[in-house]
Amino acid sequence: MAGAIAYEEQRRRQVEENQRKLEELKLRHLSAAVREAATPKPSPAKSVKRKRVPREGGEDTPIRRSGRVASLPEQPKYRFEDVFHVLEKKIRRGRRTTTSTRSDLINRVYATDKAREYATTMADELQAKLGSGYPSFVKPMTQSHVTGGFWLGLPLPFCRKHLPKRDERLTLKDEQGVESETLYLALKNGLSAGWRGFAIQHNLVDGDCLVFELINQTTFKVYIIRQSSYYER
Repeated sequence: MAGAIAYEEQRRRQVEENQRKLEELKLRHLSAAVREAATPKPSPAKSVKRKRVPREGGEDTPIRRSGRVASLPEQPKYRFEDVFHVLEKKIRRGRRTTTSTRSDLINRVYATDKAREYATTMADELQAKLGSGYPSFVKPMTQSHVTGGFWLGLPLPFCRKHLPKRDERLTLKDEQGVESETLYLALKNGLSAGWRGFAIQHNLVDGDCLVFELINQTTFKVYIIRQSSYYER
């Protein structure tokens, strides 16, 4: 029993000694300060005052703070009449293209093999009878020449030997002396702009055969043999 009492007394003295040392080192206050600093505290909301600049009429307007937004150009304001006018033009253009394509498909002529062969034979005979000494070639017409894209490729050997080495305006003269201007593309060896007008003006169709006679450096005389002449014999 006496041993137990002595132990408790010794323990009490040790605790008091420890507390005295803590007081001397001020560890208790330091620990409390650390806990207080580690505890997050809600920061009071800051009230932001927006600067205002006077307008011409005397009213104030807030300054725009975003440099990115402020640097953007002012969006144009379109009137309904302007927008409608642009849309109407696009719609009309689309209708014309659709109508032209539909009409082109409906009015296409597909030559028979016999009619095509007959027109080519007659063109060869005509070329042989020219006797002018001018260079010439025979060109049978296909759908791509007279409808759709209206592109006319010319014989490569003829182009290399007789036609300009750069893009050039060429004149097509029919048998009545009516002239049409076309654009010759040297790199593609063919006729582009202007050929469509010539083909439509002369009602060229699939199976027709043409004889091109180069009567001067930039002028072709064109003879047309109709595939329909096969049925008119």
